Amino acid sequence: MKKLGIICSLIFAVLVAFYFLVLKPEKYVAVDVYEDIMQRGYIKVGISTDSKPFGFKNKEGQLVGYDVDLAKYIAQYLLKNPEKVVFVPVTPANRMIKASTGEVDIIIATMTITPQRQEVMGFSIPYDSAGQALLVKSNSEITSVGDLSGQNVGVIWGTTAEKNMLNLVPTANILGFKSYKDAYNALKNGKINAITSDDTILSGYALDDNEVKLLPKRYSREPYGIGFKKGKTTIKLKENLDFAIEDMKQKNIINRIHKTWLD
Repeated sequence: MKKLGIICSLIFAVLVAFYFLVLKPEKYVAVDVYEDIMQRGYIKVGISTDSKPFGFKNKEGQLVGYDVDLAKYIAQYLLKNPEKVVFVPVTPANRMIKASTGEVDIIIATMTITPQRQEVMGFSIPYDSAGQALLVKSNSEITSVGDLSGQNVGVIWGTTAEKNMLNLVPTANILGFKSYKDAYNALKNGKINAITSDDTILSGYALDDNEVKLLPKRYSREPYGIGFKKGKTTIKLKENLDFAIEDMKQKNIINRIHKTWLD
């Protein structure tokens, strides 16, 4: 299990190489991503749709959340119109592939900046941060990671939670899930004893359901960044994203988005 992160990175690299070197898509041209966005007049944003309060469907079926608001401000900064966004659903397991193959221009989906990811992905400067936490049932006797030895702990494939948890409690039984909803259902049904992920995401479940609770301890700090394809074609894109984030910080926009969805 400890080698899973390395294995996933290798699989990711092989898949990207296969796409471009073996399949050889006819329409692929190494164009500047920023210039392409400006010419087409909209930006393709990869976003989670089951990660309340970051990206989720409200009662009216509209996609809303922290990441949705942030994407619209990015569109406003780049294209002078907050509605010039096409949202593409992504998961932690496929988001890097979608960015590297050009299906999306950028990823805004609670993506933690890590040295391992920076080897294969480009990132903006951090725009916010989270801490890894534990979600358990309200009647659970689990009070900290120290109680997880031999317990079934759910993680979302493609997130940093698995590696962190294996370092903290190597004797825990780690079970991977494709989505937060799947992990949450497994917790409710007793298949797992806890979920570990970013506190900013898990807090949404605790607020909506009094049968689960978020434990107070945090086990890491996770800087969130906007992800995109790594390479020369995204240098100008990164420059503009970094300027946009700095501008939003100076104008208190990031803080307002944070308070709207997380406070």
